[in-house]
Amino acid sequence: MTPDLGQASLGDPNAGAAYMKSYVELKAERSFEVFTAKTYRMQTVAGTIYFIKVHVGGEEHVHMCVFKPLSCQGGSSVLRDMQQEKKTEDTIHFF
Repeated sequence: MTPDLGQASLGDPNAGAAYMKSYVELKAERSFEVFTAKTYRMQTVAGTIYFIKVHVGGEEHVHMCVFKPLSCQGGSSVLRDMQQEKKTEDTIHFF
């Protein structure tokens, strides 16, 4: 069963998509001139998992899965996974 992520919201969540840029570029093995969060969905667990759609130039997007631990747990947001070659109309799903 796929977890419910709720409705998509516009913009950049508190996970800080711009902070994740270098990690995404490393994983994608390329650099992006454009890196703008467009929409996100989230799931609350022992922290928050953000699924973020990021525009990376032209018609191309990537979907990031970012885990942000609870503040009492310390630590910073972590890129858990990403999906490349996404388009504007692609819906963000749990992955």
